[in-house]
Amino acid sequence: MAQDLLVGVDVGTGSARAGVFTPSGKLLARHEKPISMRRSDANHAEHDSAQIWTAVCAAVRQAVSDAGANPQDIVGIAFDATCSLVVRGRDGEPVAVSRNGENRWDTIVWLDHRALEEADECTRTGHEVLHYVGGVMSPEMEVPKLMWLKRHLPQSWERAAQIFDLADFLSWQATGSLARSQSTLTCKWTYLAHAEQKWRRDFLAEVGLDDLLDKAALPAVASPVGSDLGPLTEKAAHDLGLSTNCRVGAGLIDAHAGALGVLGAFTADIATIDRHLALIAGTSSCVMALSAEDRPTSGVWGPYFGAVLPGVWLNEGGQSATGALLDHVIRLHGAGGDPTPETHAAIVRRVMELRQAEGTEFAKRLHVLPDFHGNRSPLADPFALGVISGLTLDSDFDSLCRLYWRTCVAIALGVRHILETLNTRGYSIDTLHITGGHTKNPLLMELYADATLCTVVEPSAPDATLLGMAMVAANAAGLYSSLDQACIAMQQGGTARAPNPAARAQYDRDYRIFLEMLRHRQTIDNIA
Repeated sequence: MAQDLLVGVDVGTGSARAGVFTPSGKLLARHEKPISMRRSDANHAEHDSAQIWTAVCAAVRQAVSDAGANPQDIVGIAFDATCSLVVRGRDGEPVAVSRNGENRWDTIVWLDHRALEEADECTRTGHEVLHYVGGVMSPEMEVPKLMWLKRHLPQSWERAAQIFDLADFLSWQATGSLARSQSTLTCKWTYLAHAEQKWRRDFLAEVGLDDLLDKAALPAVASPVGSDLGPLTEKAAHDLGLSTNCRVGAGLIDAHAGALGVLGAFTADIATIDRHLALIAGTSSCVMALSAEDRPTSGVWGPYFGAVLPGVWLNEGGQSATGALLDHVIRLHGAGGDPTPETHAAIVRRVMELRQAEGTEFAKRLHVLPDFHGNRSPLADPFALGVISGLTLDSDFDSLCRLYWRTCVAIALGVRHILETLNTRGYSIDTLHITGGHTKNPLLMELYADATLCTVVEPSAPDATLLGMAMVAANAAGLYSSLDQACIAMQQGGTARAPNPAARAQYDRDYRIFLEMLRHRQTIDNIA
Protein backbone atom coordinates (compact mmCIF):
# COMPACT_ATOMS: atom_id res chain seq x y z
CA MET A 1 0.00 0.00 0.00
CA ALA A 2 1.15 3.52 -0.71
CA GLN A 3 2.18 5.50 2.35
CA ASP A 4 3.78 8.86 2.96
CA LEU A 5 7.50 8.46 3.67
CA LEU A 6 10.29 10.86 4.61
CA VAL A 7 14.01 11.13 3.93
CA GLY A 8 16.54 12.66 6.31
CA VAL A 9 20.06 13.45 5.08
CA ASP A 10 23.08 14.01 7.34
CA VAL A 11 26.42 15.19 5.93
CA GLY A 12 29.26 14.82 8.41
CA THR A 13 33.00 15.31 8.12
CA GLY A 14 33.69 12.04 6.31
CA SER A 15 30.42 10.79 4.87
CA ALA A 16 26.90 11.53 3.67
CA ARG A 17 24.08 9.44 5.13
CA ALA A 18 20.44 9.13 4.21
CA GLY A 19 17.57 7.43 6.04
CA VAL A 20 14.00 6.61 5.04
CA PHE A 21 11.38 7.02 7.79
CA THR A 22 7.68 6.54 8.38
CA PRO A 23 5.65 9.46 9.77
CA SER A 24 5.79 7.75 13.18
CA GLY A 25 9.60 7.97 13.20
CA LYS A 26 10.44 4.35 12.34
CA LEU A 27 13.66 3.98 10.35
CA LEU A 28 13.11 1.69 7.35
CA ALA A 29 16.58 1.86 5.82
CA ARG A 30 19.70 4.00 5.73
CA HIS A 31 22.80 4.17 3.58
CA GLU A 32 26.15 5.95 3.80
CA LYS A 33 28.64 7.17 1.20
CA PRO A 34 32.13 8.55 1.92
CA ILE A 35 33.16 12.10 1.03
CA SER A 36 36.65 13.45 0.46
CA MET A 37 38.59 15.98 2.49
CA ARG A 38 41.82 17.62 1.38
CA ARG A 39 44.31 18.72 4.05
CA SER A 40 47.36 20.75 3.07
CA ASP A 41 48.40 21.35 6.70
CA ALA A 42 47.03 21.06 10.23
CA ASN A 43 44.88 24.20 9.92
CA HIS A 44 43.64 23.93 6.32
CA ALA A 45 40.91 21.51 5.21
CA GLU A 46 38.67 21.58 2.13
CA HIS A 47 35.75 19.65 0.63
CA ASP A 48 34.52 19.34 -2.95
CA SER A 49 30.83 20.36 -2.75
CA ALA A 50 29.94 18.72 -6.08
CA GLN A 51 31.31 15.43 -4.77
CA ILE A 52 29.27 15.88 -1.58
CA TRP A 53 26.07 16.33 -3.63
CA THR A 54 26.92 13.22 -5.65
CA ALA A 55 27.43 11.24 -2.43
CA VAL A 56 24.13 12.56 -1.01
CA CYS A 57 22.26 11.49 -4.14
CA ALA A 58 23.82 8.03 -4.10
CA ALA A 59 23.01 7.58 -0.40
CA VAL A 60 19.38 8.66 -0.90
CA ARG A 61 18.88 6.40 -3.92
CA GLN A 62 20.29 3.37 -2.11
CA ALA A 63 18.37 4.02 1.11
CA VAL A 64 15.09 4.31 -0.81
CA SER A 65 15.90 1.09 -2.68
CA ASP A 66 16.85 -0.75 0.53
CA ALA A 67 13.59 0.39 2.13
CA GLY A 68 11.63 -1.06 -0.78
CA ALA A 69 9.95 2.32 -1.11
CA ASN A 70 8.28 3.82 -4.15
CA PRO A 71 10.05 7.13 -4.88
CA GLN A 72 6.64 8.70 -5.45
CA ASP A 73 5.81 8.02 -1.78
CA ILE A 74 8.66 10.24 -0.49
CA VAL A 75 6.78 13.42 0.40
CA GLY A 76 9.50 15.28 2.31
CA ILE A 77 13.28 15.54 2.53
CA ALA A 78 15.62 17.70 4.62
CA PHE A 79 19.37 18.14 4.83
CA ASP A 80 21.71 18.77 7.73
CA ALA A 81 25.45 19.26 7.39
CA THR A 82 28.56 20.41 9.17
CA CYS A 83 29.02 24.18 9.31
CA SER A 84 31.38 24.11 6.33
CA LEU A 85 31.52 27.10 3.97
CA VAL A 86 30.68 26.62 0.25
CA VAL A 87 31.68 29.28 -2.32
CA ARG A 88 30.03 29.41 -5.73
CA GLY A 89 30.14 31.89 -8.61
CA ARG A 90 27.44 33.84 -10.44
CA ASP A 91 26.40 30.84 -12.53
CA GLY A 92 26.70 28.39 -9.66
CA GLU A 93 30.19 27.25 -10.58
CA PRO A 94 32.64 26.21 -7.81
CA VAL A 95 35.17 28.82 -6.67
CA ALA A 96 38.50 27.81 -5.15
CA VAL A 97 39.06 28.25 -1.41
CA SER A 98 42.46 26.53 -1.48
CA ARG A 99 45.77 28.25 -2.02
CA ASN A 100 46.53 26.06 -5.02
CA GLY A 101 43.60 27.61 -6.87
CA GLU A 102 41.94 24.32 -7.85
CA ASN A 103 38.24 25.15 -8.18
CA ARG A 104 36.87 21.76 -7.19
CA TRP A 105 37.99 22.47 -3.60
CA ASP A 106 35.32 25.12 -3.04
CA THR A 107 34.37 24.37 0.57
CA ILE A 108 36.23 25.29 3.78
CA VAL A 109 35.62 22.44 6.23
CA TRP A 110 34.13 23.31 9.62
CA LEU A 111 37.25 22.15 11.50
CA ASP A 112 39.57 24.35 9.42
CA HIS A 113 41.44 26.80 11.66
CA ARG A 114 43.12 28.98 9.01
CA ALA A 115 41.26 32.05 10.32
CA LEU A 116 42.65 32.14 13.86
CA GLU A 117 43.93 35.70 13.48
CA GLU A 118 40.68 36.89 11.92
CA ALA A 119 38.65 35.29 14.72
CA ASP A 120 40.79 37.09 17.29
CA GLU A 121 40.28 40.35 15.41
CA CYS A 122 36.50 39.86 15.58
CA THR A 123 36.70 39.27 19.33
CA ARG A 124 38.69 42.47 19.84
CA THR A 125 35.87 44.54 18.35
CA GLY A 126 33.79 43.89 21.48
CA HIS A 127 30.68 44.23 19.32
CA GLU A 128 27.19 43.29 20.51
CA VAL A 129 27.11 40.25 18.20
CA LEU A 130 29.75 38.63 20.42
CA HIS A 131 27.22 38.44 23.26
CA TYR A 132 25.47 35.75 21.20
CA VAL A 133 28.55 33.62 20.45
CA GLY A 134 29.80 33.23 24.01
CA GLY A 135 31.86 36.42 23.97
CA VAL A 136 34.65 35.02 21.77
CA MET A 137 34.60 34.49 18.01
CA SER A 138 35.64 30.98 16.99
CA PRO A 139 37.70 30.27 13.85
CA GLU A 140 35.10 27.57 13.13
CA MET A 141 32.45 30.25 12.47
CA GLU A 142 31.91 31.67 9.01
CA VAL A 143 32.73 35.36 9.49
CA PRO A 144 36.46 34.87 10.19
CA LYS A 145 36.71 32.36 7.34
CA LEU A 146 35.09 34.89 5.01
CA MET A 147 37.54 37.55 6.19
CA TRP A 148 40.43 35.19 5.46
CA LEU A 149 39.07 34.39 2.01
CA LYS A 150 38.70 38.06 1.09
CA ARG A 151 42.22 38.91 2.31
CA HIS A 152 44.20 35.92 1.11
CA LEU A 153 42.32 34.83 -2.04
CA PRO A 154 41.06 38.13 -3.53
CA GLN A 155 40.53 36.55 -6.95
CA SER A 156 38.18 33.97 -5.45
CA TRP A 157 36.39 36.70 -3.52
CA GLU A 158 35.93 38.67 -6.73
CA ARG A 159 34.39 35.62 -8.47
CA ALA A 160 32.14 34.65 -5.56
CA ALA A 161 28.45 35.46 -5.93
CA GLN A 162 26.75 32.86 -3.72
CA ILE A 163 28.21 31.66 -0.42
CA PHE A 164 26.48 29.04 1.70
CA ASP A 165 26.66 27.05 4.86
CA LEU A 166 26.79 23.46 3.62
CA ALA A 167 23.24 22.59 4.75
CA ASP A 168 21.89 25.61 2.85
CA PHE A 169 23.95 24.65 -0.21
CA LEU A 170 22.26 21.24 -0.25
CA SER A 171 18.80 22.87 0.03
CA TRP A 172 19.77 25.18 -2.85
CA GLN A 173 20.87 22.21 -4.95
CA ALA A 174 17.54 20.56 -4.20
CA THR A 175 15.20 23.52 -4.80
CA GLY A 176 17.10 26.37 -6.45
CA SER A 177 16.04 28.54 -3.49
CA LEU A 178 18.53 30.96 -1.98
CA ALA A 179 16.67 30.84 1.34
CA ARG A 180 18.91 30.22 4.36
CA SER A 181 18.10 28.37 7.53
CA GLN A 182 17.75 30.20 10.83
CA SER A 183 19.97 27.44 12.28
CA THR A 184 22.95 28.21 10.06
CA LEU A 185 22.74 32.02 9.90
CA THR A 186 22.09 32.49 13.61
CA CYS A 187 24.84 30.15 14.78
CA LYS A 188 27.62 30.84 12.28
CA TRP A 189 27.01 34.15 10.50
CA THR A 190 26.26 36.58 13.41
CA TYR A 191 22.61 36.86 12.35
CA LEU A 192 20.53 37.94 15.35
CA ALA A 193 17.23 36.12 14.84
CA HIS A 194 15.68 37.57 18.00
CA ALA A 195 16.39 41.19 17.15
CA GLU A 196 14.58 43.71 14.99
CA GLN A 197 17.87 44.56 13.26
CA LYS A 198 18.97 41.04 12.36
CA TRP A 199 22.13 41.83 10.39
CA ARG A 200 24.57 44.20 12.13
CA ARG A 201 26.05 45.97 9.13
CA ASP A 202 28.29 48.08 11.37
CA PHE A 203 30.00 44.93 12.64
CA LEU A 204 30.44 43.52 9.13
CA ALA A 205 31.93 46.85 8.01
CA GLU A 206 34.28 46.93 11.00
CA VAL A 207 35.75 43.52 10.03
CA GLY A 208 36.00 44.40 6.34
CA LEU A 209 32.91 42.55 5.12
CA ASP A 210 30.65 45.48 4.26
CA ASP A 211 29.87 43.76 0.92
CA LEU A 212 29.02 40.37 2.44
CA LEU A 213 25.22 40.42 2.17
CA ASP A 214 25.38 41.05 -1.58
CA LYS A 215 28.48 38.93 -2.19
CA ALA A 216 26.98 35.87 -0.49
CA ALA A 217 23.40 36.50 -1.76
CA LEU A 218 22.15 36.44 1.82
CA PRO A 219 18.46 37.06 2.60
CA ALA A 220 17.22 39.83 4.88
CA VAL A 221 15.32 37.25 6.94
CA ALA A 222 16.24 33.60 7.57
CA SER A 223 13.79 30.71 7.10
CA PRO A 224 12.66 29.00 10.32
CA VAL A 225 13.90 25.46 10.80
CA GLY A 226 11.51 23.02 9.14
CA SER A 227 9.79 25.58 6.94
CA ASP A 228 8.82 24.47 3.44
CA LEU A 229 11.35 25.70 0.89
CA GLY A 230 9.38 24.27 -2.01
CA PRO A 231 9.47 21.10 -4.12
CA LEU A 232 12.48 19.37 -5.60
CA THR A 233 13.46 20.72 -9.01
CA GLU A 234 13.24 18.28 -11.90
CA LYS A 235 17.02 17.95 -12.01
CA ALA A 236 17.32 17.39 -8.25
CA ALA A 237 14.48 14.85 -8.32
CA HIS A 238 16.31 12.99 -11.08
CA ASP A 239 19.64 13.13 -9.22
CA LEU A 240 18.07 11.91 -5.97
CA GLY A 241 15.81 9.31 -7.58
CA LEU A 242 12.71 11.01 -6.14
CA SER A 243 9.81 13.02 -7.57
CA THR A 244 8.94 16.71 -7.79
CA ASN A 245 6.09 16.04 -5.34
CA CYS A 246 8.70 15.89 -2.57
CA ARG A 247 8.92 19.03 -0.41
CA VAL A 248 12.21 20.29 1.05
CA GLY A 249 12.49 21.52 4.64
CA ALA A 250 14.85 24.24 5.84
CA GLY A 251 17.65 22.27 7.46
CA LEU A 252 20.10 22.53 10.32
CA ILE A 253 23.73 22.25 11.28
CA ASP A 254 24.40 18.54 11.84
CA ALA A 255 24.80 18.65 15.61
CA HIS A 256 21.57 20.65 15.89
CA ALA A 257 19.76 17.91 14.01
CA GLY A 258 20.93 15.45 16.64
CA ALA A 259 19.67 17.78 19.37
CA LEU A 260 16.30 17.99 17.64
CA GLY A 261 16.12 14.20 17.43
CA VAL A 262 16.75 13.68 21.15
CA LEU A 263 15.37 16.85 22.77
CA GLY A 264 12.57 17.95 20.45
CA ALA A 265 9.92 15.92 22.26
CA PHE A 266 10.65 17.72 25.55
CA THR A 267 9.22 20.97 24.19
CA ALA A 268 5.88 19.64 25.41
CA ASP A 269 7.14 20.71 28.86
CA ILE A 270 9.28 23.76 28.08
CA ALA A 271 9.59 24.60 31.79
CA THR A 272 11.77 21.53 32.45
CA ILE A 273 13.63 21.24 29.15
CA ASP A 274 16.64 22.94 30.77
CA ARG A 275 17.33 19.75 32.78
CA HIS A 276 18.25 17.94 29.57
CA LEU A 277 21.48 18.21 27.59
CA ALA A 278 22.04 16.73 24.13
CA LEU A 279 25.56 15.39 23.56
CA ILE A 280 26.24 14.73 19.89
CA ALA A 281 29.56 12.95 19.98
CA GLY A 282 31.67 11.69 17.11
CA THR A 283 34.85 13.15 15.56
CA SER A 284 34.16 16.17 17.72
CA SER A 285 31.47 16.69 20.36
CA CYS A 286 28.69 19.25 20.67
CA VAL A 287 26.55 19.82 23.73
CA MET A 288 23.16 21.44 23.22
CA ALA A 289 21.01 22.97 25.95
CA LEU A 290 17.56 24.45 25.27
CA SER A 291 15.63 26.93 27.39
CA ALA A 292 12.60 29.20 27.31
CA GLU A 293 14.74 32.32 27.84
CA ASP A 294 18.14 33.56 26.69
CA ARG A 295 21.05 32.64 28.97
CA PRO A 296 24.33 34.22 27.84
CA THR A 297 27.22 32.05 29.01
CA SER A 298 30.87 32.98 28.66
CA GLY A 299 32.74 30.48 26.52
CA VAL A 300 29.57 28.78 25.30
CA TRP A 301 28.10 29.66 21.90
CA GLY A 302 24.76 31.40 21.87
CA PRO A 303 22.23 32.03 23.14
CA TYR A 304 20.73 31.42 19.69
CA PHE A 305 17.04 32.07 19.10
CA GLY A 306 15.13 29.51 17.03
CA ALA A 307 18.25 27.65 15.94
CA VAL A 308 16.76 24.22 16.71
CA LEU A 309 13.06 24.87 17.38
CA PRO A 310 11.01 28.01 16.77
CA GLY A 311 10.67 30.15 19.88
CA VAL A 312 13.28 28.25 21.91
CA TRP A 313 16.78 29.45 22.86
CA LEU A 314 19.89 27.32 22.38
CA ASN A 315 23.27 27.35 24.11
CA GLU A 316 25.92 25.28 22.34
CA GLY A 317 29.19 24.11 23.82
CA GLY A 318 31.64 21.71 22.33
CA GLN A 319 34.96 19.92 22.14
CA SER A 320 36.77 20.31 18.84
CA ALA A 321 38.42 16.88 18.93
CA THR A 322 37.11 13.85 20.84
CA GLY A 323 36.77 10.81 18.60
CA ALA A 324 39.53 12.41 16.53
CA LEU A 325 41.64 12.72 19.68
CA LEU A 326 41.33 9.02 20.48
CA ASP A 327 42.37 8.28 16.89
CA HIS A 328 45.33 10.62 17.35
CA VAL A 329 46.41 8.92 20.60
CA ILE A 330 46.48 5.58 18.79
CA ARG A 331 48.56 6.99 15.93
CA LEU A 332 50.85 8.83 18.34
CA HIS A 333 51.76 5.78 20.42
CA GLY A 334 54.41 3.32 19.29
CA ALA A 335 52.08 0.37 19.93
CA GLY A 336 49.17 2.03 18.10
CA GLY A 337 49.12 2.20 14.32
CA ASP A 338 46.04 2.77 12.20
CA PRO A 339 43.00 3.67 14.39
CA THR A 340 40.59 1.19 12.84
CA PRO A 341 37.37 0.11 14.60
CA GLU A 342 39.11 -3.18 15.35
CA THR A 343 42.01 -1.37 17.03
CA HIS A 344 39.64 0.67 19.18
CA ALA A 345 37.74 -2.49 20.14
CA ALA A 346 40.93 -4.32 21.11
CA ILE A 347 42.05 -1.41 23.30
CA VAL A 348 38.64 -1.17 24.98
CA ARG A 349 38.68 -4.90 25.78
CA ARG A 350 42.16 -4.68 27.29
CA VAL A 351 41.25 -1.58 29.31
CA MET A 352 38.32 -3.49 30.77
CA GLU A 353 40.66 -6.35 31.77
CA LEU A 354 43.24 -4.02 33.31
CA ARG A 355 40.60 -2.12 35.28
CA GLN A 356 39.21 -5.39 36.56
CA ALA A 357 42.67 -6.47 37.71
CA GLU A 358 43.95 -3.14 39.10
CA GLY A 359 40.75 -1.39 40.20
CA THR A 360 40.99 2.34 40.92
CA GLU A 361 44.80 2.14 40.88
CA PHE A 362 44.71 1.68 37.11
CA ALA A 363 46.58 4.61 35.50
CA LYS A 364 45.63 6.86 38.45
CA ARG A 365 48.73 9.07 38.07
CA LEU A 366 48.25 9.59 34.34
CA HIS A 367 46.27 12.73 33.47
CA VAL A 368 45.28 14.42 30.21
CA LEU A 369 43.97 17.81 29.13
CA PRO A 370 42.14 17.00 25.87
CA ASP A 371 42.57 20.38 24.14
CA PHE A 372 44.77 19.12 21.29
CA HIS A 373 42.75 21.23 18.82
CA GLY A 374 42.01 24.14 21.14
CA ASN A 375 39.28 24.49 23.74
CA ARG A 376 35.92 25.37 22.22
CA SER A 377 34.05 25.41 25.56
CA PRO A 378 33.97 26.67 28.20
CA LEU A 379 37.33 28.45 27.81
CA ALA A 380 36.75 29.53 24.19
CA ASP A 381 40.49 29.37 23.54
CA PRO A 382 41.38 28.08 20.06
CA PHE A 383 45.07 28.38 20.97
CA ALA A 384 44.82 26.01 23.97
CA LEU A 385 47.08 22.96 23.83
CA GLY A 386 46.73 19.38 24.98
CA VAL A 387 48.69 18.17 28.00
CA ILE A 388 49.71 14.69 29.16
CA SER A 389 51.09 14.31 32.69
CA GLY A 390 52.46 11.08 34.13
CA LEU A 391 54.32 9.38 31.28
CA THR A 392 57.00 6.73 31.80
CA LEU A 393 59.32 4.83 29.47
CA ASP A 394 56.65 2.16 28.92
CA SER A 395 55.83 1.76 25.25
CA ASP A 396 53.97 -1.55 25.08
CA PHE A 397 50.31 -2.13 24.23
CA ASP A 398 49.22 -1.86 27.85
CA SER A 399 50.76 1.61 28.11
CA LEU A 400 48.72 2.62 25.07
CA CYS A 401 45.62 1.26 26.82
CA ARG A 402 46.40 3.38 29.90
CA LEU A 403 46.77 6.52 27.82
CA TYR A 404 43.60 5.74 25.85
CA TRP A 405 41.62 5.22 29.07
CA ARG A 406 42.81 8.44 30.66
CA THR A 407 42.09 10.33 27.44
CA CYS A 408 38.51 8.99 27.63
CA VAL A 409 38.35 10.22 31.23
CA ALA A 410 39.58 13.66 30.14
CA ILE A 411 36.95 13.89 27.39
CA ALA A 412 34.20 13.12 29.93
CA LEU A 413 35.61 15.63 32.42
CA GLY A 414 35.59 18.22 29.66
CA VAL A 415 31.85 17.66 29.28
CA ARG A 416 31.46 18.05 33.04
CA HIS A 417 33.33 21.36 32.84
CA ILE A 418 30.88 22.60 30.20
CA LEU A 419 27.70 21.49 31.95
CA GLU A 420 28.84 22.93 35.30
CA THR A 421 29.40 26.24 33.50
CA LEU A 422 25.89 26.08 32.01
CA ASN A 423 24.42 25.29 35.43
CA THR A 424 25.82 28.57 36.77
CA ARG A 425 23.63 30.38 34.23
CA GLY A 426 20.26 28.96 35.23
CA TYR A 427 20.30 25.47 33.81
CA SER A 428 19.72 22.44 36.07
CA ILE A 429 21.22 19.74 33.86
CA ASP A 430 20.98 16.25 35.28
CA THR A 431 20.31 14.17 32.15
CA LEU A 432 22.53 13.67 29.09
CA HIS A 433 20.97 12.40 25.85
CA ILE A 434 23.83 10.98 23.80
CA THR A 435 23.88 10.24 20.10
CA GLY A 436 26.68 9.69 17.59
CA GLY A 437 29.68 7.41 17.32
CA HIS A 438 30.54 7.53 21.03
CA THR A 439 27.52 5.36 21.82
CA LYS A 440 29.56 2.47 20.37
CA ASN A 441 32.38 3.00 22.90
CA PRO A 442 31.44 1.43 26.26
CA LEU A 443 34.22 3.27 28.10
CA LEU A 444 32.90 6.68 27.07
CA MET A 445 29.28 5.76 27.77
CA GLU A 446 30.21 4.62 31.28
CA LEU A 447 32.25 7.76 31.89
CA TYR A 448 29.61 10.15 30.63
CA ALA A 449 27.39 8.96 33.48
CA ASP A 450 29.94 8.41 36.23
CA ALA A 451 32.28 11.38 35.61
CA THR A 452 29.51 13.96 35.03
CA LEU A 453 27.16 12.63 37.75
CA CYS A 454 24.30 12.70 35.24
CA THR A 455 21.82 10.11 34.07
CA VAL A 456 22.74 9.11 30.52
CA VAL A 457 20.03 8.30 27.99
CA GLU A 458 20.91 6.46 24.80
CA PRO A 459 18.14 6.99 22.24
CA SER A 460 16.27 3.94 21.01
CA ALA A 461 16.27 5.44 17.52
CA PRO A 462 19.03 3.79 15.48
CA ASP A 463 20.10 7.25 14.26
CA ALA A 464 18.81 10.25 16.20
CA THR A 465 20.41 12.76 13.81
CA LEU A 466 18.64 11.31 10.76
CA LEU A 467 15.45 11.12 12.82
CA GLY A 468 15.77 14.85 13.54
CA MET A 469 15.94 15.54 9.82
CA ALA A 470 12.94 13.28 9.16
CA MET A 471 11.05 15.44 11.69
CA VAL A 472 12.02 18.52 9.68
CA ALA A 473 10.95 16.82 6.44
CA ALA A 474 7.60 15.82 7.98
CA ASN A 475 6.92 19.43 8.94
CA ALA A 476 7.81 20.70 5.47
CA ALA A 477 5.52 18.10 3.91
CA GLY A 478 2.63 19.27 6.10
CA LEU A 479 2.19 15.95 7.91
CA TYR A 480 2.08 17.78 11.26
CA SER A 481 0.82 21.18 12.31
CA SER A 482 4.21 22.35 13.58
CA LEU A 483 7.77 21.16 14.05
CA ASP A 484 7.35 20.57 17.77
CA GLN A 485 4.29 18.41 17.07
CA ALA A 486 6.34 16.39 14.56
CA CYS A 487 9.02 15.90 17.23
CA ILE A 488 6.50 14.70 19.81
CA ALA A 489 4.82 12.28 17.38
CA MET A 490 8.06 10.83 15.96
CA GLN A 491 10.27 10.54 19.07
CA GLN A 492 11.43 7.00 19.91
CA GLY A 493 12.39 7.13 23.60
CA GLY A 494 15.62 5.67 24.99
CA THR A 495 17.45 3.60 27.59
CA ALA A 496 18.68 5.33 30.78
CA ARG A 497 21.83 4.64 32.81
CA ALA A 498 22.29 6.24 36.23
CA PRO A 499 25.76 7.25 37.51
CA ASN A 500 27.51 4.75 39.77
CA PRO A 501 27.67 6.27 43.30
CA ALA A 502 30.75 4.17 44.10
CA ALA A 503 32.72 5.92 41.35
CA ARG A 504 31.99 9.45 42.52
CA ALA A 505 35.02 9.92 44.79
CA GLN A 506 37.41 8.74 42.07
CA TYR A 507 36.08 11.13 39.41
CA ASP A 508 35.67 14.03 41.81
CA ARG A 509 39.40 13.67 42.52
CA ASP A 510 40.16 13.46 38.80
CA TYR A 511 38.07 16.57 38.18
CA ARG A 512 39.96 18.54 40.83
CA ILE A 513 43.22 17.53 39.11
CA PHE A 514 41.71 18.45 35.73
CA LEU A 515 40.90 21.97 36.93
CA GLU A 516 44.33 22.31 38.56
CA MET A 517 46.02 21.31 35.29
CA LEU A 518 44.05 24.01 33.48
CA ARG A 519 45.41 26.57 35.96
CA HIS A 520 48.96 25.21 35.61
CA ARG A 521 48.76 25.39 31.81
CA GLN A 522 47.67 29.01 32.01
CA THR A 523 50.54 29.79 34.39
CA ILE A 524 53.06 28.20 32.01
CA ASP A 525 51.58 30.09 29.05
CA ASN A 526 51.86 33.34 30.98
CA ILE A 527 55.54 32.66 31.76
CA ALA A 528 56.24 31.68 28.16
